[in-house]
Amino acid sequence: MKINSQTDIDLDFADRKRILELIPNVPAMLNTGKKHNTGVYFHDMPSDPTTGLATLEHKRAEELGFFKIDCLNVGLYKDVKNELHLVQLMNTEPVWSLLEHQEFVDKLFHVNGHHELLAKLRPQSIEDLSCVLAIIRPSKRHLADSDWNTIRNQVWVQPDNDEYFFKRSHAIAYATAVVVQMNLLCEGIV
Repeated sequence: MKINSQTDIDLDFADRKRILELIPNVPAMLNTGKKHNTGVYFHDMPSDPTTGLATLEHKRAEELGFFKIDCLNVGLYKDVKNELHLVQLMNTEPVWSLLEHQEFVDKLFHVNGHHELLAKLRPQSIEDLSCVLAIIRPSKRHLADSDWNTIRNQVWVQPDNDEYFFKRSHAIAYATAVVVQMNLLCEGIV
């Protein structure tokens, strides 16, 4: 199977350590020779018998057809009771006006510290919130003072330079996680 070199898969876990103890894996290696913070291989991958790390730097490994998956700790999921509860939290329209209150925003995953931007743009949907998440990345910050039409037309366009930007798929996933957390907070769980 040939993997598209643009493929980037992140899996969110309440406790990644528990999952990685259950499933055999090889931790990815950075070009510095150190362990990648989140990347692992769940298939046969040459590893250093001393460190346990992959013997290939993760970008080189990708070029050779190895497939890294980033397993992320997302602590907000610890308060989700079960799959049905998660689906309900995802599908419940949050109280969007809460994003205008700094003390509420400061409790949220990924958007804490960005109260002013949220209060200015006033997102009203997961799509809007995903745009805000993209705007807080370096290559799209220039859109912070734009109208929603301009934002929607430009935020997902890949920049010409190498500045970090959020892909739409990642931004939608994180926006959905923020909505889950907003609804958890409103339930009084956290």
